[in-house]
Amino acid sequence: MIKIKDKKEMTVRIKNFIFVIFGTLVLAFGTAVFILPNDLVIGGVSGIAIILDMIIPFEFFTVDLAITILTWGLFFLGLFVLGKSFALKTLLSTLVYPIAVSLFLRLNDADVLNGFFNIQESSYPELALILSAVFGGAFVGVGCAITFLGGGSTGGVDVIAFIICKIFKRAKSSVVIFLTDSITVILGVFVIGDLVLALLGIVAVFVSAVMIDKVLLGGKGAFVAEIISEQYSEISKAVIEVLDRTTTVIDVTGGYSGSGKKMLKVSFTIREYAELLNI
Repeated sequence: MIKIKDKKEMTVRIKNFIFVIFGTLVLAFGTAVFILPNDLVIGGVSGIAIILDMIIPFEFFTVDLAITILTWGLFFLGLFVLGKSFALKTLLSTLVYPIAVSLFLRLNDADVLNGFFNIQESSYPELALILSAVFGGAFVGVGCAITFLGGGSTGGVDVIAFIICKIFKRAKSSVVIFLTDSITVILGVFVIGDLVLALLGIVAVFVSAVMIDKVLLGGKGAFVAEIISEQYSEISKAVIEVLDRTTTVIDVTGGYSGSGKKMLKVSFTIREYAELLNI
């Protein structure tokens, strides 16, 4: 007979699995339907893929092929440099994302669903471009947020940022990721040579960041957990070993019972949210 603890753990694993798969599909849909067809460089793997697709003249080298090569290349780089723990977080998205992007790109064909998703050929091309930046950024942001809620990671150029942070201990991953994406966007301006597309790419980045913040954090900038439990010692040990975070143990007194207890105080990032809940 399966123990209750095992059932709960299995339920959590299944939930996280569904979140990561669904989040990755939403991310791929926004990228393939809105971002890539309009050459909106928003940083990340998709931005680099658009740039490579423009500068490499071979017909067989398509943007989805570039995304596949970059995604898997960065995955193995992360595996060798950052270790198995990081690689496992990105494995599911690495498997799903390139395939999903390739499939969703087919929705842009005029003969698929009577051209329903082929907004580039709509009667309002200029409006379609603006809407692609807004909705593309929204889908990308929501997809990333759902993936984070499942304890996963979209990987990509984040791998480069984390490697830099591993080498330079004082560097903050959020700052390095921002700089990496900014460099990609700037390169896109020179390669594409269209300031309007570059500005719309920045709009998409902004919308994406807002959606991640709203979906994942509800507008809050950080998390602090206060945990009261008889198993505070085991929880503290797990937080230190799994999240690589320190804890603060505080003596507290129940307002109703008057009994003394121990409370753990833990600060954590958005990427560690699901892992802390699992603990």
